[in-house]
Amino acid sequence: MMTYHLFRVGKVWHYRFQINGVRVQRSTRDTVKHRADIVASRAYRHARTWSRGDTPIPTLRELVAQWLIVHQPTASRSHIKIVDAFARLHLYELGDVLLDEVTTERVEAARLEHIRSHAPASVNLWLKVLRLVCNWAVRRKVIPSLPFEVKLLKVQKRPRAVLSVAVAQQWLAEVDRIAGAGRGVAIAVRLMLGIGLREAEAITAHWEWLDWDRQIYTPGITKGREADPIPVPAWLIDYLGPMRETAGLIVAKADGRPFAHGFTRRTMLRANEACGVGHITAHRLRGTFATLLSEAGLPVQTIQRVMRHKSPLTTMAYLEVNMSQVVGAQRRIADRVGFRSNAESEHSGEEVANAVAESA
Repeated sequence: MMTYHLFRVGKVWHYRFQINGVRVQRSTRDTVKHRADIVASRAYRHARTWSRGDTPIPTLRELVAQWLIVHQPTASRSHIKIVDAFARLHLYELGDVLLDEVTTERVEAARLEHIRSHAPASVNLWLKVLRLVCNWAVRRKVIPSLPFEVKLLKVQKRPRAVLSVAVAQQWLAEVDRIAGAGRGVAIAVRLMLGIGLREAEAITAHWEWLDWDRQIYTPGITKGREADPIPVPAWLIDYLGPMRETAGLIVAKADGRPFAHGFTRRTMLRANEACGVGHITAHRLRGTFATLLSEAGLPVQTIQRVMRHKSPLTTMAYLEVNMSQVVGAQRRIADRVGFRSNAESEHSGEEVANAVAESA
């Protein structure tokens, strides 16, 4: 009995079959019938082997589409955006491959295609998304295990910018000047710097979540679905006070609508250039918040709770080294060893001379 049907469209052979009432039709991408027959036979065999209920094993493109449908209501907007871009732009030759035929060799070939126009960090993100959707298929028992083994690339880490306290006021003034009459960006920037909100959390911040008496803000829409209170510094309370409302968005357009993701970026980049500071972005403002807490002496566990991270390792990745503390430690080590630089000797001599003059 015929299990599948081969037919030609132009010079290329296609196949179709039906399993559990579900019709499958695809191209073999081959113009020679006996080779096309092998492709069709393999596709039918795999579909029969891995079919679950009424759904045969999907192609990678179909799997990602299913993942987006299932996770659209629950995953964060940024997460959905990343997977959607992967589906639209970066499937390469893997898109129409049946899931259990996504081999190591095919993944490596697609990764080589991706790396031609993307940075290594982007290539690793691409691989993580591929693993994400394939592991989801494993959990749903569409396939028994991950069908490929490809390691992440080793990526050279780059120095990350932190907004210096010495220029913070000047930088905020530039943000205000560039933003002009619209205060949305200015408010969002202060929420990110003052209480460590993500940009998405600043966009969805509500007045009713701010306890003015206790000076506590509890974000109601977060990446990790938690609702942990965050102390609000007095300077931020003073800044928000004149704009106080009983309810609604804290950061909103003139017509009351929310801003889009990334709305603070252009203003911050212009402020960076005007003040001569590093690449401060919404994410780096959150990193600045965490680093300043660390420099103030807070333990990692406390910062982890304020940042609402699931793991302290994530928190530690946000913290930058306080170089002034390193310099102080170097001086103490030099004193113990007996090293003295010329500059320190001259400075020490000046201090002694000044002390003698004052006592005379």
